[in-house]
Amino acid sequence: MRENPYREDREELKELLMQYQNLKQGISHSFIEEDAFERIIDYFDEKDEMVQALEAAEIALEQFPYSSLLMIKKADLLLANRKYQEALNILETAELFDSNDVNLYILKTDAYLALDQQQKAVELLEAALGLFEGEERIDLLFELADVYDDYEEFDKVFDCLKLILEEEPTNEEALYKICFWTDFTGRNEESIRLHQKIIDEFPYNELAWFNMAAAFQGLKLYEKSIDAYQYAVAIDEKFDYAYRNMGDAYLRLRKYKEAIEVLEKVLELSRPEDVIYEAIGHCYHRLGNYAQARFHYKKAVHLNTDDSKLHYKIAVTYMLEEQWQSALKHLENAMRIHRSITEYNLAMGECRLNLGQYKEAIQYFSVVVRQKQKNVAGWEALIRCLLKGEFFEEAFNQSIAALKATDGKPVFLFYQSTALFANGKSKEGLLKLEIAMEKAPKLLKKFIELNPAILQNNQVVDIVARYKKGRKI
Repeated sequence: MRENPYREDREELKELLMQYQNLKQGISHSFIEEDAFERIIDYFDEKDEMVQALEAAEIALEQFPYSSLLMIKKADLLLANRKYQEALNILETAELFDSNDVNLYILKTDAYLALDQQQKAVELLEAALGLFEGEERIDLLFELADVYDDYEEFDKVFDCLKLILEEEPTNEEALYKICFWTDFTGRNEESIRLHQKIIDEFPYNELAWFNMAAAFQGLKLYEKSIDAYQYAVAIDEKFDYAYRNMGDAYLRLRKYKEAIEVLEKVLELSRPEDVIYEAIGHCYHRLGNYAQARFHYKKAVHLNTDDSKLHYKIAVTYMLEEQWQSALKHLENAMRIHRSITEYNLAMGECRLNLGQYKEAIQYFSVVVRQKQKNVAGWEALIRCLLKGEFFEEAFNQSIAALKATDGKPVFLFYQSTALFANGKSKEGLLKLEIAMEKAPKLLKKFIELNPAILQNNQVVDIVARYKKGRKI
């Protein structure tokens, strides 16, 4: 065994480059072997000295004019220099001397693609697949997959990757790529069958388990996907993407505690991300633990300060705890980024309303109804605010506008009745209540919520008593 092979190789290369320089200058008639020329060309290529690399290739071909290997080397350099047609011409010549070099077909494919001749590239590779086997055939299939990708024949990309995995089931590059293309093409059932075969033969291949889990997830079979992800992380306990996807599957099943557990594992294994903190916050939110939800939403905001949605979500947790002033602060942050989003204006109006700031609340609710005129919730919020602020005439007028804008939603008849009663117009209020009960008696609770004391009015009680389950008694 050589004591210092690296040093010896370096010395050999140094000697070789000296011989090459002598040959160029005509100082020496020493002979340089074909494979030595390869090393010289590669040396210049690796140093990004393309002019010298091409010159070395040309001198080499003067010494070995029938070397297909050196022709392929030169063609590769020409392609790097965007001389596509010249490269193709050399490759055509190289093919006459040796048609069994897989690099010949790969470089010809690159040249065809650069010349926008995708169909020729496809035909070349499809024909070449019959000439090779093993690693060389797999290289061609990867090349063909890339061509189909450029050509937007996405199902054929999947087909190429499937062929690779049928020949070499543990090929990592193909396993990584086919996961994306399964999702993109929607060929989940096919992917499950393919990966089940791989798992049967290689039960400890975590990528195969992951891909099968992702395919189950694509079919919304979340329980099965979780089972498969658990196998993947049992094999590789640091497989952060498996934990990430498992968290999503638990979320879909509304299993929030389990989702939190696996998403926290993602944070342990990888760089902190706002989307993971946001997802954990969402889980706590759903579990009614608003303090923890807020804590994680704030972690997400620190990583992505420009996401208005995160500021809004923090505000909502405060609103659910009736901490209106705190909510207001975070809504202001959200609206500094995106002022016109309906949900933000609705929430801001709600905060102002609960703080007794009726005129300000009306402004925000008015933005909502202008933006989405058919939005029932926006109109309801505006009218409720007008009633609470004792703007009874305006509440009545807006109830009429709401009825028209929402194609006659009967809830606004109840709002009209409430506004009339509040404005001291009991007779008109009773008539409007009668019409509302005729159309939608099940909405009576909305009417009562607006003014519970109205049930002390005997005439109102009489009207209510005449209706049951939407019919007159």
